[in-house]
Amino acid sequence: MSAVSSPSGRPGDDRCPGLLRAHQAADGLLVRVRIPGGQLGVPQLRRLAEAARRYADGTLELTSRGNVQLRGIPDLRTVDRVATVLVESGLLPSASHERVRNIVASPLSGLDRRGHADVRPVVAAVDAALCAAADLADLSGRFLVALDDGRGDVTGLGADLCWTADTGALLVAGRDLGLRANAGEVADAVVTAARAFLRQRADRRDVWRIADLPQASPAIVAALRGPHTHPATASHVAPPEPAPPPHPGPPAAAPSHAAPPRVVPPQAAPPPVGPYPDGFVVAAARLGRLTAGQADAVAALACASVVVVTPWRTLVVSGPPEAAALRLAEAGLVVDPASPWVGVTACAGRPGCGSALADVRADATAALTVAAPPAANAPAAGALAADAPPAVGPSAEVPAADALPLHWAGCDRCCGRPAGPAVLAVATGAGYRVASPRGDHHGPLAERVAQARRPS
Repeated sequence: MSAVSSPSGRPGDDRCPGLLRAHQAADGLLVRVRIPGGQLGVPQLRRLAEAARRYADGTLELTSRGNVQLRGIPDLRTVDRVATVLVESGLLPSASHERVRNIVASPLSGLDRRGHADVRPVVAAVDAALCAAADLADLSGRFLVALDDGRGDVTGLGADLCWTADTGALLVAGRDLGLRANAGEVADAVVTAARAFLRQRADRRDVWRIADLPQASPAIVAALRGPHTHPATASHVAPPEPAPPPHPGPPAAAPSHAAPPRVVPPQAAPPPVGPYPDGFVVAAARLGRLTAGQADAVAALACASVVVVTPWRTLVVSGPPEAAALRLAEAGLVVDPASPWVGVTACAGRPGCGSALADVRADATAALTVAAPPAANAPAAGALAADAPPAVGPSAEVPAADALPLHWAGCDRCCGRPAGPAVLAVATGAGYRVASPRGDHHGPLAERVAQARRPS
């Protein structure tokens, strides 16, 4: 097996890394492992932890698309070793399509009673269909498919194509253009839509997303006039336009094959961290980094065969809720919804990224960490004493779970920022610029961050 030395192949290609397409970062080579729907087998998690410990920097980076990255790999020969381990564990079913397998799904689908349908079988069908279509290997590594089980949690993640189980709508670049499909038709519809996009893109290899190509949406609607979708009349099809802010309303109507187009609210809805009575725990990895030891602890604790990696850099772990929450907290994961670590992410920063102007992870950690309690005062499940509100974090009157997400970035590129409204603390070389949807904030850093995280 031979790893690719650079993520930039032909001119204009995107630079998204893969498992066989390593990215050269300042701290070594980086590979990204696609995990469709976030469904990661427990043996696979163990092999990832082993690879991180033996060949990389000892951590697993969770991404905003529910994937996993290993970084700090010293050379291409070692990348090949990593790839061999992960191929053996079933994490690379297609070498040609490995970067195309960008599929996010409602992470609690099938685990609780809130979803309209269990989308896990749909994830598997879409993944298989993408990998079986030879021409779709030309899709960008940024092209994203989302499968929402009807609760509306992943419709706001900016997917190119998003199927919603409650209405059967196939959204195109965030717009409901009247396309409908049932669960058994989704895989074919996604392949047809992706092919229509590629035809419109032609040789424009610098165009990676449907939203960047105005003629793509009408072409997709035209291509899907067939047995597996039911578009509304063509007169309803319109080019994308800015979405209005979300507003409360009645529950979604029953599926309709002639529903009028609508704009989907842009706000994604992550499942809160903590124990759930349905028999699982949602736990956050601090700043999206899971140590190999923590991964081993999660694998040992999980009562089901799968751990779910969410697009919000959290994990869904099955087990007796309170006992599992305590064990995860002891391993250093965040299970308290009041923790100031909730909703906080960071890019690699220095020294890992050559473009970064600061060690953002160290700065974020210094801002969010307080002295740990004595060993005798072990934290109770769902209440981490070590996570008492620090100087920088949500203000006292705003619960951590209700505060806006906070992303620390080493430069203006803001790599890895969460989808939807968020606070950005961006390194400038002379401190941090703190910006929220309301604009820039001024004053001491602690006050700026606290003010910016208030939802309104």
